[in-house]
Amino acid sequence: MKREIEYRLARNIRRLGHLDIAGGGQIVVQGDYAYVGHMKPPMGTSIIDIADPAAPRVVSHLAPPDRWSHTHKVRVAGDIMITNVEQDRRHFLHQGGRLAAIRDELGPGAGDAAVAERIGVRAADIPELEAAHARGYESGGFRVWDIADKTAPKLLSYVKTHGFGVHRFDMDEHYAYISTEMSGYIGNILVIYDISDPSNPEEVSRWHLPGQHLAGGETPSWEGYTHRLHHAMRRGDELWAAVWQGGFRVLDIGDIAAPREIGAHAFPAAIPEPTHTVMPLEQRIGGRRYAIAIDEEHDHVEGRLHGFLWVLDVTDLGDIRTVSAFAVGELESPWAGLPGVRFGAHQYREKLDTTLVYLTWFAGGLRVVDLADPHLPVEVAHYIPDPGPDGPAPQSNDVDLDHRGLIYLLDRIDGLDILELSA
Repeated sequence: MKREIEYRLARNIRRLGHLDIAGGGQIVVQGDYAYVGHMKPPMGTSIIDIADPAAPRVVSHLAPPDRWSHTHKVRVAGDIMITNVEQDRRHFLHQGGRLAAIRDELGPGAGDAAVAERIGVRAADIPELEAAHARGYESGGFRVWDIADKTAPKLLSYVKTHGFGVHRFDMDEHYAYISTEMSGYIGNILVIYDISDPSNPEEVSRWHLPGQHLAGGETPSWEGYTHRLHHAMRRGDELWAAVWQGGFRVLDIGDIAAPREIGAHAFPAAIPEPTHTVMPLEQRIGGRRYAIAIDEEHDHVEGRLHGFLWVLDVTDLGDIRTVSAFAVGELESPWAGLPGVRFGAHQYREKLDTTLVYLTWFAGGLRVVDLADPHLPVEVAHYIPDPGPDGPAPQSNDVDLDHRGLIYLLDRIDGLDILELSA
């Protein structure tokens, strides 16, 4: 007997407004404006007037520096905005560096089909990979903008880094905490810049996992790029750094020139998805300190766990312990299981000032979870948007709140929804 499922696409949330824009990697809200870093060139960074949530409007747009870069991450502090510059489709194009070695292994008679099979791409992709490898990539870094006039941002500086360039990052009025590739290292590391003079950012310090500094004689104990900095979030004199398949680290930056590790946690190897973000709650609960870590869902393999949320007791950074987890079942979304569609966890609002946590769950939409009892996370609301015109399913990617408590849910492929809790 076939079971009919009635999906509840929204609970305790209503939509106030919507903006048809290209999909984005990050949204941050400050005052009456939202800032969106778009996923794909030629779209770059949009500044959106959200004073009227029923009628949001784009007031300016900044293109990427070239057609091979995307600027899908953005941060704002006062009248200063930073946007990343990173190679678009970096993981795919990186395969071009393997072509020569594979051709040598296979011998002179090997055609594109054999080479493509070895690296897991189509034979038709080989010319593009060859061209990208020959071209190289020199644009990676970050750009600093004056946004006193939201309709006409002014470029103050462009800091070049290395390799793929800059991924996600944090910033405040004084410093930028950048996740980037740098010469001599494998994978992204942390580079802290002093931005007190935004027209001339200056490097202050670096931090990396032991094994990343190849030029310094280190040897990684992992394969490829599995252990690297995703990004580090500052809370007080600490940085909470997600390091992908390596779990996370907590750094003391009381001396900003010399970050030092004061806590570490690795998740079980049986959990397949990498750690995307980790941060502590701003308030203690029952006298104890808790943090949440979220894994990012990638290509899901049937029978393996989807990405989900971890809750950890971090009262003693020398003895970090997981206390609970939160997950969403596939039966919660009509788009779970579609070919090529991500379903599991991705990110949460990076301000944990209450026990409510706002989570993006790709095809599972927005989930609002109460951690009043950290040992028993309870979902209190959810919202799954309709798919946009360019995708078969919603892919909720990032979320933020404004000063009114309104929720801004950004899709990876299409659209921005403005929501509010209705109960």
